[in-house]
Amino acid sequence: MNLFPRIEATMRDIVLHVNGRVHHVRIEPDTPLLYVLRNDLGLKAAKFGCGSGQCGACTVLIDGQARPSCRLPVGSVEGREITTLEGLGTADALDPVQRAFVEEGAVQCGFCTPGIIMAARALLNRHPHPTEEQIHAALAPNLCRCGVYDRVRRAIYRAAGQPWSPSSYELKEQADQEFAQGALPSPLRQTPALDAWIRFDVEGTVTVFSGKVELGQDLRTSIAMIAAEELDVSLGRVRVIMADTGQSPDEGYTGSSMSLETSGNAVRYAAAEARYLLLLEASEELSAPISRLTVSDGTISDPLSGCSITYWELQGGKCFGCPVTGVGRPKQAGDYRLLGRSQERLDLLAKVTGRAVFVHDLDLPGMLHGRVVRPPAYNARLVSVDEAAVIHMPGVVAVVRDGSFLGVVAEREEQAERAMEALRDGATWQNDTYLPPQETFAEYMLAQADKPYLLIDGAPVEAPIPEISVPPEATHTLTATYYRPYHSHASLGPSAAVALLDGGKLTVWTHSQGVYPVRAGLAHVLGMPLEDIRCIHVDGPGSFGHNGADDAALDAALLARAVPGRAVSLKWTRADENKWEPYGPATVIRMQGSLNAAGEVIDWNHDVYGYTHVLRPRPHERVVSLLAAWYLAEPFDRPQAQPMLSPQTDIHRNADPLYTFSRRRIVGHFLPNSPLRTSALRGLGSFANVFALESFVDEMAALAGVDPIEFRLRYLADERARAVVSAAAEKACWQPGARPRGDGRGRGFAFAQYKNRQVYVAAVVDVRVDRDTGRIALEHAVIAAEAGQAVNPDSLSSQLEGGLIQSASWTLKEEVTFSRQEITSSDWRRYPILRFAEAPRIETVVWSRPGLPILGVGEGVMGPAPAAIANAVYDAVGVRLRRIPFTPERVRAALEQLGK
Repeated sequence: MNLFPRIEATMRDIVLHVNGRVHHVRIEPDTPLLYVLRNDLGLKAAKFGCGSGQCGACTVLIDGQARPSCRLPVGSVEGREITTLEGLGTADALDPVQRAFVEEGAVQCGFCTPGIIMAARALLNRHPHPTEEQIHAALAPNLCRCGVYDRVRRAIYRAAGQPWSPSSYELKEQADQEFAQGALPSPLRQTPALDAWIRFDVEGTVTVFSGKVELGQDLRTSIAMIAAEELDVSLGRVRVIMADTGQSPDEGYTGSSMSLETSGNAVRYAAAEARYLLLLEASEELSAPISRLTVSDGTISDPLSGCSITYWELQGGKCFGCPVTGVGRPKQAGDYRLLGRSQERLDLLAKVTGRAVFVHDLDLPGMLHGRVVRPPAYNARLVSVDEAAVIHMPGVVAVVRDGSFLGVVAEREEQAERAMEALRDGATWQNDTYLPPQETFAEYMLAQADKPYLLIDGAPVEAPIPEISVPPEATHTLTATYYRPYHSHASLGPSAAVALLDGGKLTVWTHSQGVYPVRAGLAHVLGMPLEDIRCIHVDGPGSFGHNGADDAALDAALLARAVPGRAVSLKWTRADENKWEPYGPATVIRMQGSLNAAGEVIDWNHDVYGYTHVLRPRPHERVVSLLAAWYLAEPFDRPQAQPMLSPQTDIHRNADPLYTFSRRRIVGHFLPNSPLRTSALRGLGSFANVFALESFVDEMAALAGVDPIEFRLRYLADERARAVVSAAAEKACWQPGARPRGDGRGRGFAFAQYKNRQVYVAAVVDVRVDRDTGRIALEHAVIAAEAGQAVNPDSLSSQLEGGLIQSASWTLKEEVTFSRQEITSSDWRRYPILRFAEAPRIETVVWSRPGLPILGVGEGVMGPAPAAIANAVYDAVGVRLRRIPFTPERVRAALEQLGK
């Protein structure tokens, strides 16, 4: 502990003019303005994304000009007019830009939103009616990982009084025969108590509990809509509490596009049960049969007597004390009044006005700030560190060293940053890390010993693996190899957590995908009973998969142990995030197929080689999946990857095509020892597998001389699949052969049903390829999707749009890079993602099928997008791109190889 007084020598009084008010702060003049706004003035809208001015998350206005505040010394803006998002407008009086963002639904996770709105406001101040080029220039510094660029473009036009047309999505609806409602959803079998899911509050509201988390996919609104629908209450009455080990049911992780299928369906049945039980009670109170009673916004009425009673008069503040049995049956689709109709996100106003909604924004009484110093590489170990030089630095409260885990706690955030840098500079490491050469990594993978298994209908089976052979009736045989590199989640904000150890009890606020599994991991590492740890989910920057959030939770807990009674806000740096999170694994796929004389597919082979996509085993013995635990003085072991032999998971997700090829051989080749840390990233193996098989289908269609869509329809027996393919073709005005190959513009198509059982997605992408530079420009995209009963069509469309942008970014730009000893893609310049000007205009067709089950959509477009882009490039310039990312250098090399 630091017993020395805080050093004041370099501090001085600074006068700031922020949002029309004058503030006096005593601060070191070189402190970044961002930290003063957030920590001294309580203005949390501007966010730390990179610390180097590369992402725009921290954008504010300085004398009306958009400026990044993360590197702007507070002393340099003294006396100047500073405007943050909080000063732009309020929920009751929105600025036109904020209002336009609400109307266009131009938000997903919302971490980038404050910076983008401020950049847009500065643009419209200069150019009230901006051109597209001016919009692109103004938004060039701003990144959005969730991919809402096209909605942002439309919002800016709307704010300028130039509403963009057409709207983002077209809704088609086709009623189906009601599916048979069978057993209760699995979450209710695990947590059957009705009180665990629904509570009627005395204030006249309804609280719904879900064990799933909000990742930007707008699950919170959809859960609320489902509850409001079944209870017959207005959406404004519903409050949703998500993933809190002290309140919510244990629903494991949020992932695999399963949240609405599982948690949404559980809430549906729980709300229907609650409604039925309250109708029973009202029947007695009103002396009227249930069949005669009506419900409107929670008021139960008897039309005959004119008497009524509310849910809250019957149940407000009380417990049901019973399980969900299924006696209260959910509504039929024909009775829906909310589901299938777009509703505004519940968190929209908070995110466009800059309210503190992220774990990074928490501000608890007496809270301290923490940072950790990571080793330079995976296998580096701490030899020595000059702790004495740090402990007496201004504001430092504690230096924490446990083996090779090294961290610091300070009174202020910038003090924690400086102390972290001093610790890093004073540390000596022994680095025994040796990574394979990146330039020949695909060959390295294929040379590794694998664990092969045969797949039948998407499921691994114990059976001999047939050799690849060419049927004697084959007239054409094609082979191709496809490669996907390691990809990063690259959330716009680095991982963070807040931890408080008080009275022997630990509370951790985290943006993890699974608060119950994280609690189990923390208890295992810290040696604490489960009941002494509470993990509460708080929104974080958009990420679909296992990023650094779990690891940050342990980091925060380890630092909090050094300062009991005071909360510690722990934040990773951008380099921490890019170098230490688990990645989506590299994958190699070998394809071979044959056609007969009639141009029919008579043989299909798909061999996928890859490392695990899922490495979060339950903690056991000395094994845990939390990063810091591996570097403690008494280290825990890293999990050992094992092949996952469940249907449609891990490396073989979507390896088995939906097409009715008569002879198919699908083989997974599990590689156990990835040199880079891997785990779940959006879509798991589906991204690489669909990229390969949909590219290969296109190649086979070209070999057969048949239009790509016509070729696919020949082998699609599923009528729902055929309808989605046709809807995409119709929306895109697909005309076979309409674009002459070689004019630099091309159009590509791809299709998949996610996991062969969830959302159906078809995509058409238009590109322009510059032969001289090799640059691929995305011009326009159409996505058609059907996921059974649509809950909130606009949110569904937003997920499709964002998924296509993220997938396109992986395809065109992204690759984790490494030297022989360490990860080198440590910032946004070394790990670039798609920027505003590079995003295409997107139109979607959302096909709702009332009567059918609700299916997940969040990951469905990830696979079709890269294949559609690759197929469009072939249509444009006649080259097949099989190695992601499609960099200009690779495009030029492919063109040169063909002499074009």
